[in-house]
Amino acid sequence: MIDTCPDELRFTACGREWILRRASLEALWEHMDDESGPLWKGWQEDERLPYWAELWPSSLALAAWLAEHRTDIAGKRCLDMGCGLGFTALAGRWLGAEVIGMDYDAEALRYARINAELNAVEGVDWRRMDWREPELPAGGMDVIWAGDIVYERRFAEPIAAFLAYALTAGGRAWIAEPGRAVFACLPEVLPRHGLVCRRLRTTPTWPLYRQDVPVPVSIWEITRG
Repeated sequence: MIDTCPDELRFTACGREWILRRASLEALWEHMDDESGPLWKGWQEDERLPYWAELWPSSLALAAWLAEHRTDIAGKRCLDMGCGLGFTALAGRWLGAEVIGMDYDAEALRYARINAELNAVEGVDWRRMDWREPELPAGGMDVIWAGDIVYERRFAEPIAAFLAYALTAGGRAWIAEPGRAVFACLPEVLPRHGLVCRRLRTTPTWPLYRQDVPVPVSIWEITRG
Protein backbone atom coordinates (compact mmCIF):
# COMPACT_ATOMS: atom_id res chain seq x y z
CA MET A 1 0.00 0.00 0.00
CA ILE A 2 1.31 3.43 -0.95
CA ASP A 3 0.78 6.37 1.41
CA THR A 4 0.09 9.10 -1.12
CA CYS A 5 -1.78 11.66 1.01
CA PRO A 6 -5.14 11.15 -0.70
CA ASP A 7 -7.57 13.99 -1.26
CA GLU A 8 -11.19 13.99 -2.35
CA LEU A 9 -13.12 15.32 -5.31
CA ARG A 10 -16.77 16.29 -4.91
CA PHE A 11 -18.86 16.92 -8.02
CA THR A 12 -22.20 16.27 -9.70
CA ALA A 13 -22.63 13.87 -12.62
CA CYS A 14 -25.37 11.57 -13.91
CA GLY A 15 -27.91 13.37 -11.75
CA ARG A 16 -26.24 12.75 -8.39
CA GLU A 17 -23.39 13.86 -6.17
CA TRP A 18 -20.13 11.91 -6.19
CA ILE A 19 -17.14 11.75 -3.87
CA LEU A 20 -13.89 10.37 -5.25
CA ARG A 21 -10.82 9.77 -3.20
CA ARG A 22 -7.66 9.94 -5.23
CA ALA A 23 -3.93 9.64 -4.76
CA SER A 24 -1.61 12.62 -4.82
CA LEU A 25 0.08 12.73 -8.22
CA GLU A 26 3.07 14.50 -6.72
CA ALA A 27 3.50 11.76 -4.15
CA LEU A 28 3.09 9.08 -6.81
CA TRP A 29 5.86 10.62 -8.90
CA GLU A 30 8.09 10.64 -5.82
CA HIS A 31 7.37 6.94 -5.35
CA MET A 32 8.42 6.34 -8.95
CA ASP A 33 11.98 7.05 -7.77
CA ASP A 34 11.79 4.57 -4.89
CA GLU A 35 13.61 1.49 -6.18
CA SER A 36 12.07 -0.66 -3.45
CA GLY A 37 8.49 0.32 -4.27
CA PRO A 38 5.86 -1.13 -6.63
CA LEU A 39 5.63 1.97 -8.85
CA TRP A 40 9.35 1.89 -9.63
CA LYS A 41 9.11 -1.86 -10.34
CA GLY A 42 6.11 -1.31 -12.63
CA TRP A 43 8.01 1.34 -14.58
CA GLN A 44 11.07 -0.87 -14.97
CA GLU A 45 9.06 -3.90 -16.09
CA ASP A 46 6.52 -2.25 -18.36
CA GLU A 47 7.11 1.54 -18.42
CA ARG A 48 3.82 1.79 -16.55
CA LEU A 49 2.81 5.31 -15.50
CA PRO A 50 0.05 6.14 -12.97
CA TYR A 51 -2.42 7.60 -15.49
CA TRP A 52 -5.21 6.28 -13.25
CA ALA A 53 -4.58 8.77 -10.44
CA GLU A 54 -6.54 11.65 -11.99
CA LEU A 55 -10.17 12.01 -13.05
CA TRP A 56 -9.78 13.16 -16.64
CA PRO A 57 -12.39 15.11 -18.66
CA SER A 58 -12.92 12.03 -20.83
CA SER A 59 -14.35 10.18 -17.83
CA LEU A 60 -16.85 12.99 -17.20
CA ALA A 61 -17.95 12.96 -20.85
CA LEU A 62 -18.17 9.17 -20.83
CA ALA A 63 -20.32 9.17 -17.69
CA ALA A 64 -22.67 11.68 -19.31
CA TRP A 65 -22.92 9.41 -22.35
CA LEU A 66 -23.72 6.40 -20.17
CA ALA A 67 -26.45 8.35 -18.41
CA GLU A 68 -28.01 9.34 -21.74
CA HIS A 69 -27.90 5.71 -22.89
CA ARG A 70 -28.82 3.99 -19.66
CA THR A 71 -31.41 1.83 -21.42
CA ASP A 72 -28.60 0.41 -23.59
CA ILE A 73 -26.59 -0.72 -20.57
CA ALA A 74 -29.19 -1.54 -17.90
CA GLY A 75 -29.01 -5.25 -17.11
CA LYS A 76 -26.23 -5.78 -19.67
CA ARG A 77 -22.82 -7.35 -19.10
CA CYS A 78 -20.50 -4.38 -19.17
CA LEU A 79 -16.79 -3.80 -18.68
CA ASP A 80 -14.94 -0.62 -17.73
CA MET A 81 -11.57 -1.09 -19.43
CA GLY A 82 -8.90 0.70 -17.42
CA CYS A 83 -11.25 1.83 -14.67
CA GLY A 84 -8.70 3.83 -12.68
CA LEU A 85 -10.38 5.50 -9.70
CA GLY A 86 -13.56 3.63 -10.59
CA PHE A 87 -15.85 6.53 -11.46
CA THR A 88 -17.32 5.35 -14.76
CA ALA A 89 -17.63 1.78 -13.47
CA LEU A 90 -19.58 3.10 -10.49
CA ALA A 91 -21.68 5.36 -12.70
CA GLY A 92 -22.54 2.46 -14.99
CA ARG A 93 -23.46 0.27 -12.05
CA TRP A 94 -25.60 3.03 -10.53
CA LEU A 95 -27.37 3.30 -13.90
CA GLY A 96 -28.27 -0.39 -13.77
CA ALA A 97 -25.49 -2.20 -15.63
CA GLU A 98 -23.76 -5.38 -14.50
CA VAL A 99 -20.20 -4.04 -14.39
CA ILE A 100 -16.70 -5.42 -14.24
CA GLY A 101 -14.14 -2.73 -13.45
CA MET A 102 -10.69 -3.79 -14.63
CA ASP A 103 -7.33 -2.13 -14.27
CA TYR A 104 -3.73 -3.19 -14.62
CA ASP A 105 -2.70 -1.37 -11.45
CA ALA A 106 -3.58 -2.85 -8.07
CA GLU A 107 -3.29 0.55 -6.40
CA ALA A 108 -5.91 1.98 -8.76
CA LEU A 109 -8.29 -0.81 -7.78
CA ARG A 110 -7.69 -0.08 -4.11
CA TYR A 111 -8.96 3.46 -4.66
CA ALA A 112 -11.83 2.20 -6.82
CA ARG A 113 -13.04 0.00 -3.95
CA ILE A 114 -12.76 2.90 -1.52
CA ASN A 115 -14.79 5.06 -3.89
CA ALA A 116 -17.46 2.40 -4.19
CA GLU A 117 -17.91 2.54 -0.42
CA LEU A 118 -17.87 6.35 -0.32
CA ASN A 119 -20.65 6.50 -2.91
CA ALA A 120 -22.68 3.56 -1.61
CA VAL A 121 -22.54 1.74 -4.95
CA GLU A 122 -22.39 -2.03 -4.58
CA GLY A 123 -21.98 -4.85 -7.03
CA VAL A 124 -19.05 -3.81 -9.25
CA ASP A 125 -16.72 -6.76 -9.85
CA TRP A 126 -13.25 -5.21 -9.48
CA ARG A 127 -10.52 -7.18 -11.24
CA ARG A 128 -6.83 -6.68 -11.77
CA MET A 129 -6.26 -7.59 -15.40
CA ASP A 130 -3.83 -7.01 -18.24
CA TRP A 131 -5.66 -6.40 -21.51
CA ARG A 132 -2.87 -8.35 -23.24
CA GLU A 133 -3.91 -11.44 -21.23
CA PRO A 134 -7.69 -11.25 -20.81
CA GLU A 135 -9.14 -13.28 -17.96
CA LEU A 136 -12.70 -13.24 -19.26
CA PRO A 137 -14.80 -15.64 -21.32
CA ALA A 138 -14.43 -14.91 -25.03
CA GLY A 139 -17.36 -12.99 -26.45
CA GLY A 140 -18.87 -12.31 -23.05
CA MET A 141 -19.27 -8.52 -22.90
CA ASP A 142 -22.30 -6.70 -24.29
CA VAL A 143 -20.77 -3.26 -23.76
CA ILE A 144 -17.21 -2.19 -23.04
CA TRP A 145 -16.33 1.40 -22.24
CA ALA A 146 -13.13 3.28 -21.54
CA GLY A 147 -12.04 6.84 -20.96
CA ASP A 148 -8.81 8.16 -22.47
CA ILE A 149 -6.80 4.92 -22.61
CA VAL A 150 -4.73 5.44 -25.78
CA TYR A 151 -1.71 7.33 -24.47
CA GLU A 152 0.92 5.57 -26.57
CA ARG A 153 1.02 3.87 -29.97
CA ARG A 154 1.97 0.55 -28.38
CA PHE A 155 -1.44 0.44 -26.70
CA ALA A 156 -3.45 0.28 -29.94
CA GLU A 157 -2.83 -3.32 -31.00
CA PRO A 158 -3.55 -4.96 -27.62
CA ILE A 159 -6.64 -2.78 -27.11
CA ALA A 160 -8.02 -3.82 -30.50
CA ALA A 161 -7.23 -7.47 -29.83
CA PHE A 162 -8.90 -7.31 -26.42
CA LEU A 163 -12.08 -5.75 -27.83
CA ALA A 164 -12.26 -8.37 -30.58
CA TYR A 165 -11.86 -11.10 -27.98
CA ALA A 166 -14.26 -9.81 -25.34
CA LEU A 167 -17.23 -8.33 -27.22
CA THR A 168 -20.33 -10.36 -28.01
CA ALA A 169 -21.26 -10.72 -31.68
CA GLY A 170 -23.55 -7.71 -31.45
CA GLY A 171 -21.61 -5.90 -28.75
CA ARG A 172 -20.18 -2.42 -28.81
CA ALA A 173 -17.39 -0.47 -27.20
CA TRP A 174 -17.48 3.23 -26.36
CA ILE A 175 -14.18 5.04 -25.99
CA ALA A 176 -13.99 8.66 -24.85
CA GLU A 177 -10.87 10.53 -25.95
CA PRO A 178 -9.82 14.20 -25.78
CA GLY A 179 -8.33 14.64 -29.24
CA ARG A 180 -4.90 13.13 -28.66
CA ALA A 181 -3.09 12.69 -31.98
CA VAL A 182 -1.92 9.24 -30.90
CA PHE A 183 -5.54 8.00 -30.83
CA ALA A 184 -5.49 7.80 -34.65
CA CYS A 185 -3.40 4.64 -34.39
CA LEU A 186 -6.35 2.73 -32.92
CA PRO A 187 -8.76 3.07 -35.90
CA GLU A 188 -5.83 2.05 -38.12
CA VAL A 189 -5.45 -1.37 -36.49
CA LEU A 190 -9.12 -2.19 -35.82
CA PRO A 191 -9.86 -3.70 -39.29
CA ARG A 192 -7.15 -6.32 -38.72
CA HIS A 193 -9.29 -7.58 -35.86
CA GLY A 194 -12.60 -7.45 -37.70
CA LEU A 195 -13.66 -4.21 -36.03
CA VAL A 196 -14.86 -0.83 -37.28
CA CYS A 197 -15.35 2.48 -35.51
CA ARG A 198 -17.20 5.74 -35.89
CA ARG A 199 -17.22 8.98 -33.97
CA LEU A 200 -20.62 9.52 -32.38
CA ARG A 201 -20.13 13.05 -31.08
CA THR A 202 -17.68 15.57 -29.70
CA THR A 203 -18.63 17.52 -26.59
CA PRO A 204 -16.83 20.47 -24.94
CA THR A 205 -16.18 19.17 -21.43
CA TRP A 206 -15.00 21.25 -18.49
CA PRO A 207 -12.45 19.49 -16.28
CA LEU A 208 -12.87 19.56 -12.52
CA TYR A 209 -9.72 21.64 -12.16
CA ARG A 210 -9.67 25.28 -13.28
CA GLN A 211 -8.96 25.80 -16.97
CA ASP A 212 -9.64 28.61 -19.45
CA VAL A 213 -11.23 26.46 -22.16
CA PRO A 214 -13.17 23.18 -22.18
CA VAL A 215 -11.70 19.95 -23.52
CA PRO A 216 -13.27 18.60 -26.74
CA VAL A 217 -14.00 14.98 -25.84
CA SER A 218 -15.16 12.61 -28.58
CA ILE A 219 -17.14 9.42 -28.04
CA TRP A 220 -16.16 6.66 -30.46
CA GLU A 221 -18.16 3.49 -30.99
CA ILE A 222 -16.40 0.27 -31.98
CA THR A 223 -18.32 -2.74 -33.30
CA ARG A 224 -17.65 -5.83 -35.36
CA GLY A 225 -17.42 -5.08 -39.07
